Amino acid sequence: MIYLDYSATTPVNKEVLETFNKVCLNYPGNANSIHKLGILSKELEQNATKQIANLLNVDPSSIIYTSGSSESNNLAIKGLIKAYPNRGKHIITTRLEHSSILEPLKELEKEGYKISYLKLNQDGTIDLDNLKELLKEDTILVTISSVSSELGILQPIEEIAKLLKNYPRCFFHVDATQSIGKVNVDFSNVNLVSFSAHKFFGLKGVGALIRNDVMLKPIIAGGDSTTIYRSGTPALPLIVSLSKALRLALENLDDKYNYVKNLNNDLTNYLSSFEGIHINSTNKSIPHILNFSISGIKPETMIHALEEHEIYLSTKSACSNSKKTSVSVLELTNNKDYANSSIRISLSYLTKKEEIDIFKKVFKDCYDRLRLK
Repeated sequence: MIYLDYSATTPVNKEVLETFNKVCLNYPGNANSIHKLGILSKELEQNATKQIANLLNVDPSSIIYTSGSSESNNLAIKGLIKAYPNRGKHIITTRLEHSSILEPLKELEKEGYKISYLKLNQDGTIDLDNLKELLKEDTILVTISSVSSELGILQPIEEIAKLLKNYPRCFFHVDATQSIGKVNVDFSNVNLVSFSAHKFFGLKGVGALIRNDVMLKPIIAGGDSTTIYRSGTPALPLIVSLSKALRLALENLDDKYNYVKNLNNDLTNYLSSFEGIHINSTNKSIPHILNFSISGIKPETMIHALEEHEIYLSTKSACSNSKKTSVSVLELTNNKDYANSSIRISLSYLTKKEEIDIFKKVFKDCYDRLRLK
């Protein structure tokens, strides 16, 4: 099997799974219970939280555990809006965002909120001058992913955060799902940061929202948990496994990045040699994501052709709606053909050079066969 869909989800690291199993077996107590087993569980939870805080350079009290990035994004947007009902009704974002950003914003639009979509530069980064133009007195939120899930475009988060410092009534949310564990991004001036463990070899079902100098109204009400912002029994095994996954993901990050970059360069050069293939990713895309379009071949046809050889990649973000047109590719290229035929290869430091060589051979065979039909 050759797995080239790491941006959809990553296989769990065996060390992370072992940690999860040990906590499940050795710490049965509810971390909110006052007996000895509960106290031991609470201590382990706090230690894991401190490690995550140290790794991300944030305060431990700022970490809200969630079921993953979709919940974190919804809590960031809906929780903020509910906490500041009179702050403003204008929100700024991009059309490159994940559906867990765009769908809540559509809901708010029905409630009378004004949603503005930023213009993009040719390389896919946001137009900072356009951001300045769009900011108003009643702009309550700017929400932008640090790395887009389909195109891999790395946005200038630090520059955006610096600009928004001049607008103290406006909060800044960053969906860091595709960046944490892959690239270094400074979130020190960001109010809300979302991420999910299963994107960096952790377990599915756990993520976090980092809250910095902002209030939120919970969207899940109930009893005590790790914070007042999200109710539910603390998922101790998942929390500790998240801490372990994050620590391992950040080890030797530069070496991992450079390795993936070499794989991407090889693939990009190879695919660029084919007639009818257009590379949609830009020089601002991180190397872990390579998006391209094939003229004359339906993307799902190519996906299934490669699947017959146990090679797995995707057309769009796994959480996207069923429409075949990629909104992200259309927004960047303004070309509907490219948007209707885009394919995403996503790589990791686990991807072997030998796997890329096999992929190239199989891809050519599939390409030649399908073009003849």
